[in-house]
Amino acid sequence: MRPVHTALAVFVAAVWGFNFVVIEIGLGHFPPLLLSALRFLVAAVPAVFFVGPPKVAWKWIVGVGVALGIAKFGLLFTGMAHGMPAGLSSLVLQVQAVFTAVIAAFVLRERPGRVRIAGMGVALAGIAVAAVDGGTSGPVLGFVLVVAAAACWGVSNVLTRRAAPPDALNFMVWVCAVPVLPLFALSLLIEGPERDLAALGALDWSGAAVIGYVAWVSTVFGFGAWGYLLRRYPASSVAPFSLLVPVFGMSSAALVLGEGISGLRWAAAALLVGGVALTSLTPAGAKARTADPVRSEDSGWTTGSTGSPVVAAARPAP
Repeated sequence: MRPVHTALAVFVAAVWGFNFVVIEIGLGHFPPLLLSALRFLVAAVPAVFFVGPPKVAWKWIVGVGVALGIAKFGLLFTGMAHGMPAGLSSLVLQVQAVFTAVIAAFVLRERPGRVRIAGMGVALAGIAVAAVDGGTSGPVLGFVLVVAAAACWGVSNVLTRRAAPPDALNFMVWVCAVPVLPLFALSLLIEGPERDLAALGALDWSGAAVIGYVAWVSTVFGFGAWGYLLRRYPASSVAPFSLLVPVFGMSSAALVLGEGISGLRWAAAALLVGGVALTSLTPAGAKARTADPVRSEDSGWTTGSTGSPVVAAARPAP
């Protein structure tokens, strides 16, 4: 990669890592489901009027919108609202690569090779260490919700892989439009109209900046830049930069929010990042015996050296 594009890839990883800090700040302004709804509303409008019509079937847009927008982000924001630290959230969420590989093995018949299986084991060991660390620094419920969010992210990754969208930005903008109304409805039902109206009535420049960052900087810019890199270089060249996200997430949370990074958390980070690298950046052991015309191996979204679409092409910003 050219130096300027390497710098862009690192910058996108930094943007996505710092996003966890911004989310933590945003949860001081808005209830979690309302914040998630506002994020997708601002990301989708007005962008949806400029990216053109969807380039894949609506079933894939709706499916990814539900799994990613409603389930994954709803659970992530709620877990962080229940006390899950921003830095630890950025780390634990990376176990999505394991969920993606496991789901793909059953749904897409992608048999993981020995190296990938070993990577899953290493990553799960990292989650176990993170759970021990989380048990001493935050509530169990928040940790469980973030792990559940990672599982939903794995589902959305496999759906994205099946959809094989030719235009990542177009696809993501339309996906962002799907969860807006359901998340607003869930917020009204669960968080209550009084709480939502109070948060909107107290909107200030800080709250507006949070929404702008998570919607435009993290989502629109992040996906646009990532898609640009993937159009110019093989996914195997771009993918490893996504492993910097928890590094930036943990370090920025420590610098901005004052979160401590214990020895256990460093150990969990080493295991998780190493396990995710082995799981995501190595080829599957064997392809499906039956040809599948919508498999992303043939779509240009991934290459033979990348099994997980989250690091290869569809790394959604947190």
